[in-house]
Amino acid sequence: MYRILVLEDDVMIASGLVYALESEGYEAVHAKNIKEAQAVIKGSGFDLGILDMQLPDGRGSDVGKMLKENGSAVIFLTVEDEESGIVKAFGEGADDYVVKPFRIRELLARIKRTLERNKDSKEEFIRIGGVKIDTAAGKVYINDETVELTALEYRLLLIFAGNKGMLLTRNQILEKIWDSAGNFVEDNTLTVYVKRLREKLGDSINIETVRGIGYRVD
Repeated sequence: MYRILVLEDDVMIASGLVYALESEGYEAVHAKNIKEAQAVIKGSGFDLGILDMQLPDGRGSDVGKMLKENGSAVIFLTVEDEESGIVKAFGEGADDYVVKPFRIRELLARIKRTLERNKDSKEEFIRIGGVKIDTAAGKVYINDETVELTALEYRLLLIFAGNKGMLLTRNQILEKIWDSAGNFVEDNTLTVYVKRLREKLGDSINIETVRGIGYRVD
């Protein structure tokens, strides 16, 4: 089930939209201002944000930035229909843009298209912490800057990315690297690879050492 954040200060619009989304099988969460939206984003993940651009305590683009950092798609709702407003919305990270008043069936169609498109793009990119992995090209980025990794460092990063938040024993990691690279990696060598990853990725990723067991990456 897709989870959708609805950021809208107009209660009538929000209630109608939440009802329509839930009728289509989505899980909808309503926030009426920036502060509420930021709180719920920190508490759980969303696949899509439907965000009013103008709110009493700020702009929807502030919340949109948070969602995009977590790999979520964003659709902006606004009363602006001038070309400059549309260009600005896309410049602020919008995947789509809908002018009020909108027709609910059209919005639902745009939501479906945006979710499907974002799902396809996620299959090529993996995010872990502040690191983006382009699996199609085999490249790693921090803030759009390429980070050069060796083949085994890259494989180790993929292992961590595929097991976010999970405790991996050293043996589990060694077996996965062996299976992929076809090279024998000693236990002591694993420590070296983890150290190199930490040095190259810096504060963008938190590789936690669980003493006597293995590693966990959040």
